[in-house]
Amino acid sequence: MREKSNPIGNIYISPRAIATIAYYSALETYGLVGLAAKNLAADLANVLVKDPNLGVDVDFKGGSVNVDLYIIVEYGTRITSVAASVAASVRYQIEKATGLPVGDVNVHVRGLRISNPD
Repeated sequence: MREKSNPIGNIYISPRAIATIAYYSALETYGLVGLAAKNLAADLANVLVKDPNLGVDVDFKGGSVNVDLYIIVEYGTRITSVAASVAASVRYQIEKATGLPVGDVNVHVRGLRISNPD
């Protein structure tokens, strides 16, 4: 839990709230099909209990937020461009919504998918 103080009191921001912001800002990025599980165990757990923050890991190091995203990219798009766009979008939305500095946004490409097999 990250704490932010102001003259009125304290604000506590949970990693789950930041993961939700990262999840929805990543889904809005062009070329992204979806987010993937970090590993097989997380994938099996998601079958049983649907996690809205699948593919997002958040941790606090020092005074900043670090985010790991596991994504699936649309076949035919430039992977580096999509990954850079996802990282920039997630960084911007988290900083805008929470006011916390974002340290690292690591994007791990887990696969490619063809959406329209014409």
